[in-house]
Amino acid sequence: MNILAVYCHPEPQSFTHAMLDVAQRTAAQSGHTMDVIDLYARPPAPPAGRGDFSALSDPALFHYQTEQRIACEQGTFSADIAQDQALVAKADLLLLLFPLWWGGPPALLKSWFEKVMAYGFAYVDGARFETALFAGKLALCAITTGGTAARFSEDGTYGSIEKVLWPLHHCQLRYLGYAVEAPFVAYAAPRVTPEDRAAMLRELESRLNEVCGSDAVKGLQG
Repeated sequence: MNILAVYCHPEPQSFTHAMLDVAQRTAAQSGHTMDVIDLYARPPAPPAGRGDFSALSDPALFHYQTEQRIACEQGTFSADIAQDQALVAKADLLLLLFPLWWGGPPALLKSWFEKVMAYGFAYVDGARFETALFAGKLALCAITTGGTAARFSEDGTYGSIEKVLWPLHHCQLRYLGYAVEAPFVAYAAPRVTPEDRAAMLRELESRLNEVCGSDAVKGLQG
């Protein structure tokens, strides 16, 4: 299967990067292909806007969704967006690796999603959720948190992790048709022992092998 890992953390020595290393090694050992987009390794990019296109249909009145649709039809996305869209289109599994900041992914990952998952490419009118353009593809989030598992329980300070991730899981990934796997969460990764972190990485490896060997993936490959 083809995997696209979108990695979003500014520190190469972070535990999030250690998870990326495990994902790359696991994919290689299992005979899967993996492309990696390292968002912080790229030159700083402005938020979604006019710069996402090599040409505009209406320079006088900018409407982002309209420009995205026309860019899909005419091939006028900026080169970096077009390249990432090709990787997204190729991938059977979208793997998002990021730390949980202020109850969600870092802003850079949200910005990437807005730019790349464009109207006309990732979604169109009348095609959402089960009938969406990416129906049949899988998505998995691998996340680190500062808070403990207890804080992300139903009765905890923040509520369940499922509630915290609802905007990303439901309103973004499922909206596009992805079958969203339960997240892998390394709770309180900066606070636990090295032995605990090593156990988390082994658990992630096992989880990736499980997802990549699932019936859903076999259906994609068949």
